[in-house]
Amino acid sequence: MIAEKAYIYRVDQLVRNYLLADPVVPYTSIIAGIFMSKMAYNATNSISSSYYKGFSSLKNIQQVEWNNRGMSSVHAVFITAMSIYLVFFSDLFANRPDGLIIFRNSSVSNFSLGISIGYFITDLTMIFWLYPSLGGIEYVLHHLLSIIAVSYAISTGEGQLYTYIVLISEATTPGINLRWFLDTAGMKNSRAYTINGVMMVVAWLVARILLFIYLFCNLYFYYDQIERMHKFGYFLTFMVPTTLFIMNVMWFRKIIRGLVKMLTKQQ
Repeated sequence: MIAEKAYIYRVDQLVRNYLLADPVVPYTSIIAGIFMSKMAYNATNSISSSYYKGFSSLKNIQQVEWNNRGMSSVHAVFITAMSIYLVFFSDLFANRPDGLIIFRNSSVSNFSLGISIGYFITDLTMIFWLYPSLGGIEYVLHHLLSIIAVSYAISTGEGQLYTYIVLISEATTPGINLRWFLDTAGMKNSRAYTINGVMMVVAWLVARILLFIYLFCNLYFYYDQIERMHKFGYFLTFMVPTTLFIMNVMWFRKIIRGLVKMLTKQQ
């Protein structure tokens, strides 16, 4: 019992004094993000090859994309959970008089952003290496914008509230990946595929349309604080959400058309 408590204490001190120590958080978190992405990729490959009989019959590039989508789903679940907690449930960005919201950050918020940077670097590297098999120019643009914006937020501590609101949009990623999994597995006409399609439309509407409208309203409400940001941070705060919102609307139209087409065929 004493040995167990001593071990837990050492782990706690390691996390507090090294992993979450302010000077090294940007470095350790990014490395941890790359490492976790690799682990998620390998775990997806191991689980799929063991429990899905059709996995071995997929083409090599399909297996790579299968594992890549498993990796992106793990990241999406992690960053969505952290974003929702930090934005809506923690007191980090609460409306209180002790400091401007636009400049608030913590070791936990910085570490979580670093994990995302590690993932985006890993995924972007795979996209470039296998281009355009894992995604076209829109994916490259999305990842580059994400890396630049998140890197700025973690290095300066500015605008993390808006960075996390945007990252909540990753909640739609598991549904998108599940759609691809079902299609690749030959289950495009299944009930699960239809249900997932409907849920994906709802999730996209909430996380990538309505949430961005909430973000723009928040920008208006706290504009006097945003004006105090560095010019580059000010530019990113408006440019990145606006660009992503336009892309989200364009993709949403395609999703709606796909769902209508699928439901029409079934009828």
